[in-house]
Amino acid sequence: MNYLIKFPLIALLMFAFIACQNNDKSSVETPQQFDEKFRPQYHFTPPSNWMNDPNGMVYFEGEYHLFYQYHPDGNTWGPMHWGHAISKDLVSWEHFPIALFPDEHGTIFSGSAVIDHQNTSGLGSVENPPMVAIFTYHDAEGEKAGRKDFQIQGIAFSLDKGRTWEKYESNPVLSNPGIIDFRDPKVIWHEESSMWVMSLAVKDKISFYTSSNLIEWIYQSDFNPVWAAYGGVWECPDLFPLKTAEGEEKWVLLVSINPGGPNGGSATQYFVGDFDGEVFRSETTVTKWIDYGADNYAGVTWSDIPEEDGRRLFLGWMSNWLYAQEVPTEEWRSAMTLPRSLELQQHGTDFNLASRPVAELKKLRSKSMEVTGELINLDSDLLEIGLESLGGDFEMVFSNNEGDNLLITKVGDEISIDRSQSGLVDFSDQFPAVHRIPLLGIQVKDIRIFLDRSSIEIFINDGESVITELIFPTSAYTVLSLQGIDPKVQIHHLKSIWGK
Repeated sequence: MNYLIKFPLIALLMFAFIACQNNDKSSVETPQQFDEKFRPQYHFTPPSNWMNDPNGMVYFEGEYHLFYQYHPDGNTWGPMHWGHAISKDLVSWEHFPIALFPDEHGTIFSGSAVIDHQNTSGLGSVENPPMVAIFTYHDAEGEKAGRKDFQIQGIAFSLDKGRTWEKYESNPVLSNPGIIDFRDPKVIWHEESSMWVMSLAVKDKISFYTSSNLIEWIYQSDFNPVWAAYGGVWECPDLFPLKTAEGEEKWVLLVSINPGGPNGGSATQYFVGDFDGEVFRSETTVTKWIDYGADNYAGVTWSDIPEEDGRRLFLGWMSNWLYAQEVPTEEWRSAMTLPRSLELQQHGTDFNLASRPVAELKKLRSKSMEVTGELINLDSDLLEIGLESLGGDFEMVFSNNEGDNLLITKVGDEISIDRSQSGLVDFSDQFPAVHRIPLLGIQVKDIRIFLDRSSIEIFINDGESVITELIFPTSAYTVLSLQGIDPKVQIHHLKSIWGK
């Protein structure tokens, strides 16, 4: 959260009061078609207006909850609320009313949600465990007055599967010691210590706190190694365990940073190491990125995924603060990435994080075919494309009759994606760029591409390296030209998730 718009507190309170009077399912204003120009057809977008960071992602009784930073009164960043949507399959989403509104403590910044199965908070019962949201309050008036403690942590709870929410009466649960950036709590249950653990972004470090009840928090340690990326403020942390293919457990810490990404602006770095319930220690001393494209930021993972599922499921905000408020959409602004499963890959003594599109996405396939040739006609703008038997250098170009072209090339140990002529690019000086992705010794064997109306996601070697980019072609790309690639290409036409 880097763009702070001043908003009078009295107006906030009036808006919250009015909005709360109409907080039911009928208050959701959903366009009938979700078919505006550039509107993604199989990526999550808000019904209207501005969206950024995914928040409070939690699974409960067959439902994946997605909360998100939301400005209901405009298509640029503004007073933050928590929007809400629910999916039963990670593919199709149902929009729900706004979950959390600003109040006397401020607007509602990023955070997380958990199911308090043991009712440690006392906010529900063991029979009906509360869904608890942990979030940052941002007091814009306090910031304007020059205070440093204008960000504090609060909680809210739901006893009806996230449909309605009640703020904790004694908020905040974690006060600010006088630090300007003090936000984005991601909370997990640490089984070994039987404690809740909060990872909190504190300017240029991650601070860890523990609690037995989600209400009283004790500071434990900081993480900020000298070799990490520090081009901007640290944000949106996430801490979780993952097992390697050999069954060894490691801990992964995600940290988003803006600016300072490998291709400018926003990006998310990660660290692999150990966590003992109080201190995180990284085993690596090299900066690693979860996605080398320009448009995957503030991503975190779902809490409470069932043990029998076993996956660590991730979702990111598909944009970049360099131009997020200027992209050429009006009714809505911003989308989420495809949901991905995160997996650890071991290379000698090193560990890398792979991001793989979730298997549920295959249900979107409406028609599949194998085509050959160096020029492939594309008769859909919703595609999944698979290329195999790659070895050397290659070139791919997506183009249309208007002269737009998106160029993807591999030369040596680098892939580049050139969107300088990909369609509409003049809305920002930062957008029409050539982005370069180091392969870091990866031998490219296969590529899986997801093309939606205004985005492309490229998964190399089943997610060993990932490139996510926004694009705004004047019209749908109609031709894919290939050089240096085996001419056998798998094409899958994909369905819209909006019931069109």
